[in-house]
Amino acid sequence: MEKLIIQGNKRLNGEITVSGSKNAALPILAATLLTDEPCVIRRVPHLLDTVTMIKLLRSLGKTVEFNKNTVSVDSRGKARYLADYKLVSTMRGSFCVLGPLLAKLHKAKVSLPGGCVIGIRPVDLHLKGLRSMGAKIRIEGGYVEAEAKQLKGRAVYLGGVFGSSVLATANILMAAVLAKGETVIECAACEPEITDLADFLNAMGARIEGQGSPRIRIRGVRNLHGASCTLSPDRIETGTYIILAAATRSPIRIKNAQLSHIMALVDKMSEAGVRVRDDGTALSVHINKNLRSTSITTYPYPGFPTDLQAQFSAFMAMVPGVSIITDKVFPDRFIHIAEINRMGANIRREGYRAIVEGVKKLHGAPVMASDLRASAALIIAGLAAHGQTEISRIYHLDRGYESIDSKLRKIGAKIARVREH
Repeated sequence: MEKLIIQGNKRLNGEITVSGSKNAALPILAATLLTDEPCVIRRVPHLLDTVTMIKLLRSLGKTVEFNKNTVSVDSRGKARYLADYKLVSTMRGSFCVLGPLLAKLHKAKVSLPGGCVIGIRPVDLHLKGLRSMGAKIRIEGGYVEAEAKQLKGRAVYLGGVFGSSVLATANILMAAVLAKGETVIECAACEPEITDLADFLNAMGARIEGQGSPRIRIRGVRNLHGASCTLSPDRIETGTYIILAAATRSPIRIKNAQLSHIMALVDKMSEAGVRVRDDGTALSVHINKNLRSTSITTYPYPGFPTDLQAQFSAFMAMVPGVSIITDKVFPDRFIHIAEINRMGANIRREGYRAIVEGVKKLHGAPVMASDLRASAALIIAGLAAHGQTEISRIYHLDRGYESIDSKLRKIGAKIARVREH
């Protein structure tokens, strides 16, 4: 395994470029299963998760080429309907092949994705939606087995305990485009990634309206053709760099970023004394001399993203005052607290909240990454801390940030990737 060694307390300067959205790439790649014609997706980040999805598409009968962030997908023969455990179990996002496989082949056998370190994430909404459209579903041997001679359009409600589900919305959306009649998804996820997916499906010949709102209307068509698209910027990567700039007091410019996708973060950064401006070519981050603590509560989009909660917590750990971090999307997503506390932070968990008492400075220490976004939080803490920080188990990081250590070195970070002995 590899680890990162960071020499902290160094001001960064320069431009950093945001990659295409990972969370848009995965369902859009899955959507290529709905057609036998060629599809091209541009600005695809080279990540463990996108590579896993490409392997899954190949196992399902697709020819896939991945060259310089462009993925070309075509059919090479008879499609297969079995999504194997070895691939699906490594990445929850791959479960979104269920909808398109069922719609196109009328049957699907997809491994259950299982739990995850940030908490249990059931697939009940996926199955509820598909059953309402006429699918016969059973769970056996760790697989979801689904059949439907013809899916039928229905009104589907996808509200869950913690709000709408992005992955369930994607699955039902892809199933509905080839269903008979009209499907209306109520309490649909409003994330930009769902808008990207719907726009790609429309380019393939689907008839979708309302994407980006809680009600999406889909009129089924007989078949879809090939299409191409360019992924929007990764909003979580964008937010991570904004928080990094503030935490290290660095005048970083962030290129290929879309400000409208991260307004909840921008609002909270403003409360803390950090201004984010879009000059038309890049985002610039301006940090006041006296920062202020501020509290956040995570919500589904357009609320504050749970995927930025750990990074924001690391920032608040170095800001004077007390802030309360509440996560109502994944209440168990606080594993990073113990590791940041090893660096001198003063954070305590109380149920689905974390109480952060800001300290003057953090100190480098050996820490361990527990998940993807915790990895980014530890990098932020390490770059702002005094002394050396070693972050182990960084394979999590490579699931969601394309070449982040290389990007950071270009703006002056002292960060090295080495093999652990």
